[in-house]
Amino acid sequence: MIFNSLIFIAFFIITFSLYWLPLTKNKIHQNIVLLVSSYFFYGWWDWRFLFLIAISSLVDFYLGDKIYKENNLKRRKLLLALSLCINLGFLFFFKYFNFFLDSFYASFGIESKNNLLNIILPVGISFYTFQTLSYSIDIYRKELKPTKNLLTFLSFVSFFPQLVAGPIERAKKLLPQIAVPRSFSYANAVLGSRYILLGFFKKMVIADSAAIIVNPIFESDATGLLSIAGVLLFAIQIYGDFSGYSDIAIGTAKLFNINLMTNFNHPYFALSLRDFWQRWHISLSTWFRDYLYIPLGGSRLGKIFSIRNLLITFLISGLWHGANWTFVVWGLIHGLFLVIEKETRFVNLKFKPIRYIVTMFVVLISWVFFRAENINNAIAYIKNLFNFDGSGLDQINHFIRSNKDITHFGFLSIFILIFILITIEFSIEKRHFFKTFNGHKWVRYSSYIILFLLIALFGKFRNQQEFIYFQF
Repeated sequence: MIFNSLIFIAFFIITFSLYWLPLTKNKIHQNIVLLVSSYFFYGWWDWRFLFLIAISSLVDFYLGDKIYKENNLKRRKLLLALSLCINLGFLFFFKYFNFFLDSFYASFGIESKNNLLNIILPVGISFYTFQTLSYSIDIYRKELKPTKNLLTFLSFVSFFPQLVAGPIERAKKLLPQIAVPRSFSYANAVLGSRYILLGFFKKMVIADSAAIIVNPIFESDATGLLSIAGVLLFAIQIYGDFSGYSDIAIGTAKLFNINLMTNFNHPYFALSLRDFWQRWHISLSTWFRDYLYIPLGGSRLGKIFSIRNLLITFLISGLWHGANWTFVVWGLIHGLFLVIEKETRFVNLKFKPIRYIVTMFVVLISWVFFRAENINNAIAYIKNLFNFDGSGLDQINHFIRSNKDITHFGFLSIFILIFILITIEFSIEKRHFFKTFNGHKWVRYSSYIILFLLIALFGKFRNQQEFIYFQF
C-alpha cells in the first residue's frame, strides 16, 4: 500500500474516522486504532512480516525494562548487546546475508547464483530497526525511562505514516506523544494538509515524471548532454520521491495530532557536504551522529581518529541504504570529501558560487553510484558524462523518438515543473514565502489551487511508482 494509491486514501479515511469519532480523547481507543491500522498497513505488503516487527517490538519492550532496572553495569551491557544482536541479526539476515555470501563466493571465483537463499526483504526493516534500537540505547544511557504500557510501545514502533520510510523517530520525542490522549487540532490539520499536498506534488508530478526519463537513460549508452540530463533528473527524482514521502508522512501524522521531525531542509541549496548532510535525510544523519560517530569518539580523539570515525560512519551509512557495493562507494565518496572539506577548511571560502558548484558536483557524481546497478556501470556512466562526441540535441531527439512513453512536451515540461519546485523551495529557504503566504489569504488559496491543478494535469495516476526508499 503506497501513499499515492486509492486503497491508501480509503484506508486513511477509515482510520481517521475511527481515530477521531466521536472526537474521543481516550488514549487507549486512539492507540488501538493506530496499532490495528498500522499492522494492517504493513501487512498489506506481506502479512508474514508482521511477526517480524511484532517480535522485534516485544524484544525491545522487555529488554528496555530489564536494562532500566539493572544496576550492574556489566549485566546492563549484556542486555543492551542482546537487543543489538537480535535487531541487527534480523536486519543482517534479511538484507545482507545473500550480499556477503555472494561476495564470499566471488572472492574464490565460485558462481553463487544457485547457492543463495531465496530471501524477501521486509519493507521498512532498516527504518523500524533503527527506531527500536534508539529506544534501547537511550534507556541504557539513562536518557529515557521505558514505557510500562505495551500498547503505547507497539503503537510507537509501528506508527504507519513513518513506518516504512521514516523519518526515523526517537522514542524521546514520539513516545510521549503516543502515551497521552490527543485532542483534534484544527491548526495541525491545516498544516498537515499543506504538507500532504506538497508531498503529492513532489512525488506524483516531479519524481514520477522524472523517473520516466531517468530509467531509460540509465539503461542506455547515453553520453554528453543526455547523460548529464539523466543524472540531474535523478537527483531531482530521488529528492522529490523521498522528501515527498516525508512530507506526506509528516502531514498525515499531524492529522492525528502527532508531530514528526523535519527530514529535509532544501538540501540542494547546501554550500558544503557538511551542510548537505544537515539538510538531507536528517533523521538518519543525526541517528548515525548520535549512535555511531560520537560513541566511536567523534572528533575528540585527534585528527586521525576523527577521520577514521567519519569514514566508518559513512561507509556504514552507505551500506544501510542497500546490499550493493555501489552504496558503499556512494557513502565513501561523501565521507572522503567531508574529510577533505574539514582539512582544507573549504567552508571558509568566501566565494559561495564555488562552494556550491563543488558541493553539487560531488553530490551528483555520487548519485551515479547510488542509481547504477553495479560499480562498472557507474564508472562507464561517469565517463559518458564527459564524452560529447556525436552527442547533443540530436541524441536527445533520437532518445525521445525511440521511447514511446516520452514526448518532446513531456521532456520539456519536467524541467518547467522542476523550475516551479525550485522557485517554491528558494522562496521558503529565503523566508519570503511564509511572509507572503501567511499574510495574504488569496496567495494561500491560489497556491492550493495551482498545486491541485498541477497534480491533476501532470500527476502519474496509472502504474504508480513505489517510493525509492521502500527498498531500504
